Amino acid sequence: MKKVVAIVAGDPERISSELIAKAWKKKQKFKNINIFIIGSFNLIKKQLSILNIKTNIKKSLNLDYENLHKSLFVYDVPLNFKTPFRINNKSKAKYIIKCFEIAIKLSKLKKIHGFINCPINKKDIFKSNHGVTEFLARKSNILGKEAMIIFNKKLSVSPITTHIKVKQVSKNLTKKIIYEKVKTINEFYKDKFRFKPKIGILGLNPHNYELRNNSEEKKIILPAIKKLQKKGIKVKGPLSSDTAFLKSRNFHILVGMYHDQVLSPYKAIYNFNAINITAGLPYIRVSPDHGTGKDIIKKNIANPMSLIESIKFFNQFNV
Repeated sequence: MKKVVAIVAGDPERISSELIAKAWKKKQKFKNINIFIIGSFNLIKKQLSILNIKTNIKKSLNLDYENLHKSLFVYDVPLNFKTPFRINNKSKAKYIIKCFEIAIKLSKLKKIHGFINCPINKKDIFKSNHGVTEFLARKSNILGKEAMIIFNKKLSVSPITTHIKVKQVSKNLTKKIIYEKVKTINEFYKDKFRFKPKIGILGLNPHNYELRNNSEEKKIILPAIKKLQKKGIKVKGPLSSDTAFLKSRNFHILVGMYHDQVLSPYKAIYNFNAINITAGLPYIRVSPDHGTGKDIIKKNIANPMSLIESIKFFNQFNV
């Protein structure tokens, strides 16, 4: 039986409809997976018409599992709009959160194997500095234990702190949060990939501040690493950030202390060939590892590669 994966439509005024339709046209790349959309049928239909993308989409509130492969079904979430690519922020926020709530419910009821959310402009939807990772973690009461994994078969990365300012990183680093997040990563690999990962943990400062007594490396990161090693987790570090990626062949995943420390070099290497996974949730949530494409709206040039890789993920591993 084919796996069933929901796609949360994402930001309703950007490139989500385009990405999904283009991925659907290449469904031979994920033959053993059936997908459907959670989103506004009317919005998606009108956006695809403007883009001149012809796709057989159908509205449905009942999952017709036997026919999901025949058409691109939309689990309809009503959205009021006048212009298909310009949506009121308040309406947009309510709409996206409603889509997520449906996906979470279907996941928990085991109606689907998990869900993928298309890119979202976080500042329009969530309060403070939180993104989708933190939103879903809070919904599952695991905030602080969740881990953002940017995944590729060759190498993955994970930041300990996520959507915060660089000047706030140091005061948000603790031995406990490093320990909990790395433990989550280890359990995720064991459960989904059936092996214990080799994990490289980066320091925070240039050259790890030479492990001086007052450094974060000496006070926080190294004690966390030692505690993880005592639990039998395969970790090494702290690694110096400027050379860590040169040694990446020795690891399955590199863990950094802040977002751009690992995401910037990673995207330079892998471009669209990576996906975003939230580890620690009671269900599988994946998303393409790129933004909402504000600069390419209505141009019909969005690349669906990362979305296709997100879908294929459900077919490759124990998910």
